[in-house]
Amino acid sequence: MAFSQLQKVETNVHIKASAEQFYNVFCNKTHHIANILPEKIKSVEIHEGEWGTEGSIISWNYLHEGKVSVAKEVVEGIDRKNNKMTFKVIEGELLGLYKSFKSNLQVSPKGKGSVVHWALEYEKQEDHIPDPHTLLQLVVELSKQIDAYLTQDHN
Repeated sequence: MAFSQLQKVETNVHIKASAEQFYNVFCNKTHHIANILPEKIKSVEIHEGEWGTEGSIISWNYLHEGKVSVAKEVVEGIDRKNNKMTFKVIEGELLGLYKSFKSNLQVSPKGKGSVVHWALEYEKQEDHIPDPHTLLQLVVELSKQIDAYLTQDHN
């Protein structure tokens, strides 16, 4: 019998960049992410809509567990005031494992930097499917690389 329960894995990443700077990369400059972490993110392309708009459809080509994978996502929610975004996977390898898969991002100011909160919500196709801890690790690595990019001296 198929497992039919919404589950979540989440983590916080402390960064030096401002919440606005980090959020701006994910919301409005998503296509630059492949330049920031090319060894993991091969490309980010827009299929419908415009960068930074709800309803836009974005395709990610990324390296996961040693193989190139694709995830096509719709930007389900944007809350600029609170630096929040929700991406829902609509095509790709993840839907072979999960009935549904969403990535929730919120960046909050903290001290001299920010805290990036990632929550991955998913419903497994089968009981034996692993929780997406390796994907959570990928977004942690991505967050740290974006932070390093934003806080390095560009001179």
